[in-house]
Amino acid sequence: GYTAWDCTSPAFVREDATGATLCIPTAFCSYTGEALDQKTPLLRSMDAINEQSLRILKLFGNTTSKKVTPSVGAEQEYFIVDRDKYLQRKDLIFSGRTLFGAMPPKGQEMDDQYFGSIAPNVKAFMEDLNVKLWKLGITAKTQHREVAPGQHEIAPIFSVSNVALDNNLLVMDILKKTARKHGFVCLLHEKPFDGINGSGKHNNWSLTTDDGINLFKPGKEPENNKLFQLVLACTMAAVDRHAVLLRLAASNTGNDHRLGANEAPPAIISMYLGDQVGDIVDQIIKNGKATSSLSSGTLDFGIKKLPVLEKDPTDRNRTSPFAFTGNRFEFRMVASSNSIGDTNTVLNTMMAEAFSNACDALEGAEDFNKAVEEYTAKLMREHERIVFNGNGYSEEWPVEAEKRGLPNCKSIVDAIPALVDDTTVEMYEKFNVLSKAELEAREDILFEQYAGVRNIEALTMIEMA
Repeated sequence: GYTAWDCTSPAFVREDATGATLCIPTAFCSYTGEALDQKTPLLRSMDAINEQSLRILKLFGNTTSKKVTPSVGAEQEYFIVDRDKYLQRKDLIFSGRTLFGAMPPKGQEMDDQYFGSIAPNVKAFMEDLNVKLWKLGITAKTQHREVAPGQHEIAPIFSVSNVALDNNLLVMDILKKTARKHGFVCLLHEKPFDGINGSGKHNNWSLTTDDGINLFKPGKEPENNKLFQLVLACTMAAVDRHAVLLRLAASNTGNDHRLGANEAPPAIISMYLGDQVGDIVDQIIKNGKATSSLSSGTLDFGIKKLPVLEKDPTDRNRTSPFAFTGNRFEFRMVASSNSIGDTNTVLNTMMAEAFSNACDALEGAEDFNKAVEEYTAKLMREHERIVFNGNGYSEEWPVEAEKRGLPNCKSIVDAIPALVDDTTVEMYEKFNVLSKAELEAREDILFEQYAGVRNIEALTMIEMA
């Protein structure tokens, strides 16, 4: 195989017991050119979304933007447990989760640890972690206690997709090594303990030009923002067409224990748009265009000493796997221990395909304004079923989703064949992201990983019993 320096992701120096080591982010390919890593297809997908986004912008008369970059902020959830206790559990050691156990008298039912004060020894670990990350140029910004006891989260500032990928892999590695130094073990398994919340990774994704235009920003008058409306329609189409592939790209064996419980989005892919943007979509579907938008309004505490606050245009929906959050989409389904490489490769490529289809339909139109309105309305009507603003945790939603014809892959095994589906192969080969052979190899690997994990868990249960 061959490695090639990804010069768009900064090199860094790591210090450990062996001294200082210069680390250079690289792409890794075989002698015959197949991608053997996750960085290579991600970089290819970034080229694809850049090219197709510029086509879209050119249609709207933009001649100043020279590059469109996918930006990502990957929030990372994890558990911290005492190392002495961990070493008494063969199931934690070998499989990353407890395979036997009893519920404690108090779990997370009072929610009193969520965003609560951080224990001094854990705080010391977090401070040490931050310093190590900052030395590597990773701008970790927030840290807090999560819903489950012993669960925490760290979030970085947004960066370019491939840099975010490299940084998140480093975050996971340094979490584990720093925890051990402080007498802890960091568990990244999606569901290490039964009966309490598991861990995910929230992949906040947006598309931004080199001169500061965010393609997912509605603006002050979203009803008149035809570019945003078209981008939104393309997103609806992309998510609907490739729902199973998107579910797969966010998953691993451990994530099957987490998805669908009262803590994480269900395995059904849907989009949350919120009141303001959802109303725009409703108007376009009904009337062919939008003529007004809902005001965000203000929040008055009713206390003279406190200010009146301007509210955001939309509230967050934490039960949705793919939620619009003001100027980006938050993909909340991603597995805690997964790399975000596959996830963002799918996001970039499916949007490149949707943009390409839109440009093919709109380029050369005699009346562009009329054509873009009609095409936007057409996409929104065809893919209306993917929008769901309700409670994704409710028992009614899977029933409603089945009526809509939305896929519900409860196991990753059901989703893996989507890698070699004709629509996937056609999309990836069109944009030179992955070939059919590369996709087939990944399918084999995922099946092998699933079988391997399940076998280890079974053997561990026998050993413990």
